[in-house]
Amino acid sequence: MDVLVVRNVTHDAEKAKDKKAALGTDIVIENFSKEEVNAFDVLDDINDVDKKTKRTLLKVGVDTEAEERSGSFLQMDQSNVFSHSISDSIELMNTQMALEKYSWLKDYMWNAVKPDADKYTAQTALREAEEEFCSGYFIRSLPGTKEVFPVQACMFIADQDVMQTAHNIIIAEENSELHLITGCATGEDVSSALHVGVSEMYLKPGSKITFTMVHNWAEQVEVRPRTAIVQEKNTTYINNYILTSPVNSIQSYPTTHCNGENARALFQSIQSGQKDSIIDVGSRALLNAPNTSAEIISRAVANDESSIYSRGHLAGNVPNVKGHLECHGLVLDDNSSIYAVPELEANAANLEMSHEAAVGQIDEEEIYYLTSRGLTEEEA
Repeated sequence: MDVLVVRNVTHDAEKAKDKKAALGTDIVIENFSKEEVNAFDVLDDINDVDKKTKRTLLKVGVDTEAEERSGSFLQMDQSNVFSHSISDSIELMNTQMALEKYSWLKDYMWNAVKPDADKYTAQTALREAEEEFCSGYFIRSLPGTKEVFPVQACMFIADQDVMQTAHNIIIAEENSELHLITGCATGEDVSSALHVGVSEMYLKPGSKITFTMVHNWAEQVEVRPRTAIVQEKNTTYINNYILTSPVNSIQSYPTTHCNGENARALFQSIQSGQKDSIIDVGSRALLNAPNTSAEIISRAVANDESSIYSRGHLAGNVPNVKGHLECHGLVLDDNSSIYAVPELEANAANLEMSHEAAVGQIDEEEIYYLTSRGLTEEEA
């Protein structure tokens, strides 16, 4: 990795603690409480959670039986209750433990995501300093290894009106391959909470990360993920995002920096707007080196009184890069809406970038075709 920026994290965060985010509805953070660190007991086995929690975790792809998983991590509110890897290829532990184990890890903290980006990153950084504890997970695939089975990680909110923060660091070492399923959910008795997840990913030359995030929240939960990726040469990053439940509001804009030649990124998202959810989700790729490429594919369905802002941004900053952005949306209710916001930014000659966006109702010809094949109109 190139020389990392050295900064006074706490100083920068303090200046930005009231800074509104550029996108999304503003949230009064003070409405949510900060639960004590490690208030929940550590589990001997992730399968020790109660039956209700098991059902909830399974909805977001986290299997407490841990079958066909290389490792499992579970954070409840501000407590890291379980962390275990069964693979020799993967290091998995809570971020605080990793910081204590590796002195070099501090060089990766707050470099892809800036502490002063907005008040959500700032409050996360200040909380780390105040509590002298960094929640979240650390995952590292060792050089030259390719683990077939994914690591599963879950951010679970168990109590009402809490502010959950997490700072996740993911490193794919040279010529390694890592698959991660991260599920985020609330307990059945929780209706309101705030989740802020900071995730920084670093791909060393020749590595690959597949990152699949599934969200299933309660109806009054506010969600503010902050994700950035740094890709070196010959790397592949694949990001899959699925929102399956109503939510009060979510704003997320993961950004990859394709800094090495032949780096490739693919973002795919599926958003289901239900009830009065406000969903502001997008992806950004900065193509900073020759022969880099990125594709952003979004599918959105707006129902009830939901509002969806489907964003995509491709920036070609050097010659010989390629990018494509595709956004398709369906509006199923007169009281719902979709705003497609595709952006192409060309800052050099000899590049190839394109986008297509389509928003509307279901095509009657498609319905007719499906019903002619034996489906009922409702099924079609």
